[in-house]
Amino acid sequence: MTVVGNPRSWSCQWLPILILLLGTDHGPGVEGVTHYKAGDPVILYVNKVGPYHNPQETYHYYQLPVCCPEKIRHKSLSLGEVLDGDRMAESLYEIRFRENVEKRILCHMQLSSAQVEQLRQAIEELYYFEFVVDDLPIRGFVGYMEESGFLPHSHKIGLWTHLDFHLEFHGDRIIFANVSVRDVKPHSLDGLRPDEFLGLTHTYSVRWSETSVERRSDRRRGDDGFFPRTLEIHWLSIINSMVLVFLLVGFVAVILMRVLRNDLARYNLDEEMTSAGSGDDFDQGDNGWKIIHTDVFRFPPYRGLLCAVLGVGAQFLALGTGIIVMALLGMFNVHRHGAINSAAILLYALTCCISGYVSSHFYRQIGGERWVWNIILTTSLFSVPFFLTWSVVNSVHWANGSTQALPATTILLLLTVWLLVGFPLTVIGGIFGKNNASPFDAPCRTKNIAREIPPQPWYKSTGIHMTVGGFLPFSAISVELYYIFATVWGREQYTLYGILFFVFAILLSVGACISIALTYFQLSGEDYRWWWRSVLSVGSTGLFIFLYSVFYYARRSNMSGAVQTVEFFGYSLLTGYVFFLMLGTISFFSSLKFIRYIYVNLKMD
Repeated sequence: MTVVGNPRSWSCQWLPILILLLGTDHGPGVEGVTHYKAGDPVILYVNKVGPYHNPQETYHYYQLPVCCPEKIRHKSLSLGEVLDGDRMAESLYEIRFRENVEKRILCHMQLSSAQVEQLRQAIEELYYFEFVVDDLPIRGFVGYMEESGFLPHSHKIGLWTHLDFHLEFHGDRIIFANVSVRDVKPHSLDGLRPDEFLGLTHTYSVRWSETSVERRSDRRRGDDGFFPRTLEIHWLSIINSMVLVFLLVGFVAVILMRVLRNDLARYNLDEEMTSAGSGDDFDQGDNGWKIIHTDVFRFPPYRGLLCAVLGVGAQFLALGTGIIVMALLGMFNVHRHGAINSAAILLYALTCCISGYVSSHFYRQIGGERWVWNIILTTSLFSVPFFLTWSVVNSVHWANGSTQALPATTILLLLTVWLLVGFPLTVIGGIFGKNNASPFDAPCRTKNIAREIPPQPWYKSTGIHMTVGGFLPFSAISVELYYIFATVWGREQYTLYGILFFVFAILLSVGACISIALTYFQLSGEDYRWWWRSVLSVGSTGLFIFLYSVFYYARRSNMSGAVQTVEFFGYSLLTGYVFFLMLGTISFFSSLKFIRYIYVNLKMD
């Protein structure tokens, strides 16, 4: 065994990048099942403890005054497990395959008043523990708390000093593991004087039973009764999303098939009449979106930043789609710790080439010359905010002794991945994008002098467009968003990846449709500044998602404490930022395609 954080535990893993990223995982979707013979030792690892309502606030099990070996030996972990806050260590429990044990003594302890107070505080905060047997997590509460009566009020706290382990096997494999204290009386921690020591004897029992279930995946998560059962299909979310997307698609179809067709017919008829006449003033009598045809393709300010947003947004679109597709293919096993974390890091590093290509390709198309600066801006647009957020969150975890604080070797490992894979792929993608870029080829010629934009009504302002463009996509996923938050920041287990893929597609469709509609209304008001407006209008969905996270924290969760609060709001802010990039990219390219379509079909000199 190796100690987590020892450089030797990672020394042979960083050369092949896939092994480096997936660590000691058996691979996505592959169950790491060990085959045993009767009497073979089964190692039980202690992992972590933490408040039940704060999923991301975890500490090493041996930070509590519990039975502990003289020399702590840690299990070598994969990168995904370390990122998940796992810190597995060998325990004093002696378990042998198919051998029952009745009330075997684990250890005798003499606790000081300070140690008892530490246990009391942990029990009052509903601390639970997590052990791991053959890659199967088993969980239980550290102690028992009872509040009863008002007058007189009683407050009782007890510690579970006996644990019953229930293990099920099929042939030579362990299928299921659980721990219970159903028939056990807790040891009271009340009434101890400050100078008094508390003597405890920890015991445990092991019971084996044979099961007809052949695979672990056939057992539903939640059968142990500790965490909630797997979420079921939520039809309300699906119906809500489908109704909204049908309405928006129908609305855009009306615009394209009727209003826009009438506009084109009227403008082209006016053009023919003007050509038949004197033709002295080309713009005479024009109004609406035709009159700005010489300005609509005028390149926007801050084009380098715009292209960086589009590149990183395209990267996260590919990353999100890849994660969901991998989940649909069954490549994530709920019994494998940190599998999604490892896959996300791997895909992020590999998809950096997409951000470089898209950003540099479009930057060269719209006349950008400082392509090196554009590549640096692209690679920094997400990595810098992420690093700053992670630094604050990790510092808070480190200051509080949480296992969510990453070891130095893991930090160097992730930095190496970015330096050796992510950044070079961004540069390579940028070079290919720059060299393969063709001219922008606008359907209309742009004049040197910009046309004056008439005053716009309040309902066509950027703020109103952001409100409408952000709220409608958010409303399409609002119900599903609760289940996702309950999984990421709660104790639910999300396995409905088909529904998630469907809702993700609906989100992108709604974003594209509402972007086209808002862009049409903006152009109809003779306002040609659509480039950044299209990004901001639907990208503002990220702001609504962050506001929902504030609501979820305050009204839908029981999270508390500085550690959990900093992590929740830090990463929720990053999540909103990622959605801004993704949906802003979808919105922009939808608007660009729409504008090209309407001006290509417009007859002009």
